Amino acid sequence: MLASIPAFLRIPLACLLLAANVVLHVTPLFVLTFFKIVIPVRPIRQAITHGLVAIAESWIAVNSWLFDTFTRIRWQVEGLDSIENHDNFLVVCNHQSWVDIPVLQKLFNRRVPFFRFFLKSKLIWVPLLGPAWWALDFPFMKRYSRQTLEAKPELRGKDREATRRACEKFRSIPVSIMNFTEGTRFTPAKHDAQKSPYRHLLRPKAGGVAFVVDAMGDAMRSLLDVTIVYPQGAGSLMDLIAGRVREIRVHVRQLPILAELRGDYDDDAVFRERFQAWVNDLWAQKDARIGRMLAE
Repeated sequence: MLASIPAFLRIPLACLLLAANVVLHVTPLFVLTFFKIVIPVRPIRQAITHGLVAIAESWIAVNSWLFDTFTRIRWQVEGLDSIENHDNFLVVCNHQSWVDIPVLQKLFNRRVPFFRFFLKSKLIWVPLLGPAWWALDFPFMKRYSRQTLEAKPELRGKDREATRRACEKFRSIPVSIMNFTEGTRFTPAKHDAQKSPYRHLLRPKAGGVAFVVDAMGDAMRSLLDVTIVYPQGAGSLMDLIAGRVREIRVHVRQLPILAELRGDYDDDAVFRERFQAWVNDLWAQKDARIGRMLAE
């Protein structure tokens, strides 16, 4: 019903309700986080962590309901119901827009363990959201340019150390680790600059995936390969709120993480070459799948 009201009323109302939902859920989340910080008893802290996740899942559910209420998106989703268990998952996905995140959250909320993303360190300063992500154990990564690393070689490996610390924490809690394997959002300019061999994708970065798989060990045995397509274009978050994203197509498949995919990516050249070949093959399949999904 609300999707049919004039845009000059619908868009401000949707933004207001989304902002109210942030405040509604962030307030109790911060209260629980305070107790998690000051209470050193491990069982109590674990119980508080479960409470924090429950708040976050409620937050996502209300956001998803608001998007459904204020928009008329045509959804075409394949493979979601075939997920067989509730193990920890590594989730890999193509990346085109910030819209990808609410799409993933809507589809997987309460179906798999709560998503954690590796976030850029500067995002911790986003009002309300940054501290909320920190409270929910989202790992913050500080990425350095090649020029910075050449000038300060002691910074090499800092991102890997942060990844390992996060994975050690995740081994003791149910988790789905989200990885946008291209490392950045797709644009035609980036595609051309990379001379990407794929028609619809940027080159995948295998190192981050390999490091998570190795650091999580047997605590993570399944991979969810997710492909998102926007037939009329991805648009921005504001396009989503305004109802300008008309159709979303998603394909999901679950794959086992085999023992041969665990190894020392940095120092074992043979393993590194094998793992890169596996990721490149995964990406070639995804590129072909996107072509089919767009042609439907």
